[in-house]
Amino acid sequence: MTNVLKEQIREIQDDVIRIRRYLHQNPELSNHEAATSRFIQEKLTEYGIAFQTGYAKHGVLGIIKGTQPGKVVALRADMDALPIQELNDHPFTSNYANVMHACGHDAHTAMLLGAGHVLQQMREQLKGTILLVFQPAEEDSPNGGSKVMLDDGVFAEYTPDVIYGQHVWPDLPVGQFGIRDKEMMGASDRFEITLSGKGGHASMPHQTNDVMVAAGHLITSLQTIVSRSLDPLEASVVTIGTIHGGEAANIIPNQVTLEGSIRTYSPIIRKRLKERFFTITNQVAQVFEAKAAITYLDGYPATINTPKWANVVKASCTENKWRNTKCKPFLSRRRLQ
Repeated sequence: MTNVLKEQIREIQDDVIRIRRYLHQNPELSNHEAATSRFIQEKLTEYGIAFQTGYAKHGVLGIIKGTQPGKVVALRADMDALPIQELNDHPFTSNYANVMHACGHDAHTAMLLGAGHVLQQMREQLKGTILLVFQPAEEDSPNGGSKVMLDDGVFAEYTPDVIYGQHVWPDLPVGQFGIRDKEMMGASDRFEITLSGKGGHASMPHQTNDVMVAAGHLITSLQTIVSRSLDPLEASVVTIGTIHGGEAANIIPNQVTLEGSIRTYSPIIRKRLKERFFTITNQVAQVFEAKAAITYLDGYPATINTPKWANVVKASCTENKWRNTKCKPFLSRRRLQ
C-alpha cells in the first residue's frame, strides 16, 4: 500500500506545484476569496470529490466517503492572502498590487487539493469519512473564517473526531516535518494606540507635550512587560509593527499612532500581559500630559495540540520511512505566530 501511495503522490506532484503557483499569482484578501473558491470547486469536480459550499461566504467542504464504516477525519487549509506588496522576481509572482500569499496559504490549499486527489483514489480502502475543509478569512482575526464556518453549520452533517491542519515552516529543511504534542502557535492579539497632545514648532518644544517623544518612551516601556512583569519561563512577545505621525521635519505633531501584535500561550500570561499593557500605555501618556486612545483586539487563542493525535502524525512519518523524509519533534522551538 505504501508503494502505491507513493506512486499516486508522484503522479499528482506536478499538478500540486502548478496549483500553488496559480494561486500565488491570483491572491485574494480575507472575505474576498470568490475566485479562489471557484477554482477549488473546479478542482474537486475534476477529481470526482463531492463538496458543499455556503460556509463563511467562500468556504468549501470536500467530502470523501470510504467504503468501510469508521470515524470522521477533517483536514483543513486556509486560502486567503495578505495586504502585502510582493517584491520577488519569480515568474509566478502576484498579479495584483499590495496583495500577496506571504503566509503560505496558497501552498496549504494546493497541498490539501493534492491530498484530496490521492485519498479519493484510495476511497475503496478507506474506513469512515474524510472532510477537506477549505477555510476563508483566516487572517481576519478575531472574527476569522473558522468561527463563521462553524456558525454556518459546516460540521452539521459530519462531526469530525479529529481535525488536522498543517502550516509551511521556512525554518525546516525540505523533507522534514515539525511536530509538537502541546503548544504549537501562540494566541494572537492586536492593538492600536493613538497618542494625542499639543503640537508645535520644533524650536519651541516647551510649548508642546511632545507625543513623538512619548511614543518613543512607550515603545521601550512596553518591552518591559515581557522582561520584567511575566514569568521568564513563559513565552510571550510584544511587537510594534507600525508608527505613524508627523508631516514635517520641523513640526512636532499633535498625534502619533502605533500598531502592534501580542503573542502568548498561557491564558494567565495573556491576561496579565493585557493588564500591564493598558497600565503602562496610560501612565506613559500621563507622564507626558498626553492622551492615549487604545483599541485592543483579542484574537485567536493559542493552538494547543492534543498529544494523542500529534503522536499519530509522528508515528506515521517515522514508521512509513518516506524516502528523504524526516520527522522532527519541536521540543523547544515553539512559534508565537
